[in-house]
Amino acid sequence: MTHGADTSFLVAVEIREHTRHADAMHLLGELLARGDRVAIAPQVRAEFVHVVTDARRFEQPFSMETALEKSERWWNAAETEQVLPTNIAVESFHSWMLHLQLGRKRLLDTLLAATYRAAGVTSLLTLNAADFTVFGEFACLPA
Repeated sequence: MTHGADTSFLVAVEIREHTRHADAMHLLGELLARGDRVAIAPQVRAEFVHVVTDARRFEQPFSMETALEKSERWWNAAETEQVLPTNIAVESFHSWMLHLQLGRKRLLDTLLAATYRAAGVTSLLTLNAADFTVFGEFACLPA
């Protein structure tokens, strides 16, 4: 099975001081051990770099160089499926924004959800399940 990675999950995996680091590492290890894959969209890479370099969020944020190296490693990992936004994803994004009456703070998560759904991904690795349950399309791990 392929699981779409949300930025929150990748940050928890990579930042040791994150309160959910051990849980995220354990879950990722279990999934990879059974042969599952991780889908990553380019927007997750950008947001990951933004978050892990933020000194207001972490006592020991990554340098820009380290953040970009880790982003690149995730993107090119053998267990990663690179997922790009398609025309179908953009149409779903607009449709969900309109029909679910979502506001401007939901733009990025909605585009990410539409990108993954258009690629056939129905399972998400996220620490913010509430951001994605509104679409009624995804199982969110960890539950």
